[in-house]
Amino acid sequence: MDGLLLLHGTIVTVDGTRRIIEDGALATAGDRIVDIGTAAELAPRHAGKKVVDCRGKLIIPGLIDAHGHAGHSLIRSIAADTNALWMRIVTPMYCHYVTREFWYADGLVSGLERLRAGVTTAASIITSMPRSDDPVFAINHARAYAELGLREIVCVGPAGLPWPQSVTRWDSGRPERHSVSFEEMIEGAEAVIETVNGNADGRIKVFLTPFTIVPSVEPSNASTPDCAVNLTADDRMQARRVRETARKWGVRIHSDAFAGQIRMAFQDKENALLGPDVHLQHCWGISHEEIDILAETGTYVTHAPPGRSTPILQMMARGVPVAITSDGAAPSRHFDMFQIARTAQATQHLLHNHDRYHLPPGKVFEMITIDAARAIGMDHEIGSLEVGKKADIAIVDMRKPHLMPNWMPVHRLVHQVLGSDVDTVIVDGRILMEAGTVLTADMGEALELGQAEALALAERAGLQAHMHDPGWGQLYRTFSEKVVPPVQPAV
Repeated sequence: MDGLLLLHGTIVTVDGTRRIIEDGALATAGDRIVDIGTAAELAPRHAGKKVVDCRGKLIIPGLIDAHGHAGHSLIRSIAADTNALWMRIVTPMYCHYVTREFWYADGLVSGLERLRAGVTTAASIITSMPRSDDPVFAINHARAYAELGLREIVCVGPAGLPWPQSVTRWDSGRPERHSVSFEEMIEGAEAVIETVNGNADGRIKVFLTPFTIVPSVEPSNASTPDCAVNLTADDRMQARRVRETARKWGVRIHSDAFAGQIRMAFQDKENALLGPDVHLQHCWGISHEEIDILAETGTYVTHAPPGRSTPILQMMARGVPVAITSDGAAPSRHFDMFQIARTAQATQHLLHNHDRYHLPPGKVFEMITIDAARAIGMDHEIGSLEVGKKADIAIVDMRKPHLMPNWMPVHRLVHQVLGSDVDTVIVDGRILMEAGTVLTADMGEALELGQAEALALAERAGLQAHMHDPGWGQLYRTFSEKVVPPVQPAV
């Protein structure tokens, strides 16, 4: 009999009744879960399956990271000390110095980090401000995730204003300058959708991802009401073309939004990038009116802590579905969703609300499993352990000092578990990592490739100028000379 039989673990199902099954068992066949119950019930029914001994372990749904950035794993810490200039440093770097090979290497490194931390489904935006002018970037990133056996949502779409955008390509090994129109960006995104959407037995998906839902205002922060006033012709054109393209290909939409943008977008109700097929990241500083718009339109929101002034509790109280994401991995983030969820809880407790009764562990764990699955439109397939759903599973080894005593499992998951405590990962019923060893890639070779590509990028883009000392002995970071963002390479 094909499939797996996970025996004698504690199962945290996150199903409709939120069952926790002690001395539990879970059986798979093909890519699906076919049975869940106690070990005593399932063992006789599934003789012949490969047995995975889960004594002393938790069996949980594979974690879901609904917003992260491709490329960031290989530029970590670059410009981490100059936060005010970070986007002005990394955006030119991504626009002018990355190669096609860089994206495959980043896919391997970021995919391995996520896999080892129990993340089985991940969204990856191609760069900080999306680049879709060269479809090979996204195609190579998806290829790496497909080889690892993970689910990836590749997020591509038009960059922000101004249009056209200046980019540099290195296809021939030397820099070649291109001016890319908005329509060419849409065409590039369509090429990615046509090439990889549904690949790897459906594990690879593509979402259409404009940089922000309203490009005419501040793209990375809240806009005040005197600046966020009326939609421009460019705003309306982007919304219309993104809507048309998403309908044409039957794909979902993902984007960033900040205060002012939701209210502005709603001025064009026909094409607004809002609704149940959309999830928006950040939503810093949004007003009560904008919360009402999100609730009325059924738009999903994803939140990366600390999230500045993101009113996540107010949104959730109004019925807006909110999930927790990494926004990883640069300049100083990571893809460990356990630690990220813990940070989200702590910031709500201590920074925003000064009340430890907000966001109990059960709700926090939902926000990286079933709530995240809903945000990406996949809760019918993943996000919980239920018969008929995909066999996407993480197994956590609880036999460690910092996880004792082994009781109150959801509290352990949210308060103490680390990504490094994940022992085994299964996607589509296939074991990708067992006893801490990745089975689908040579991790040493992948990391060597990533290091080589990172060093080559640093050399091309002059990133050494943004590798600062750690500030030994300083209580406040200062600089001896002005920090200058990268410039376009000579062609």
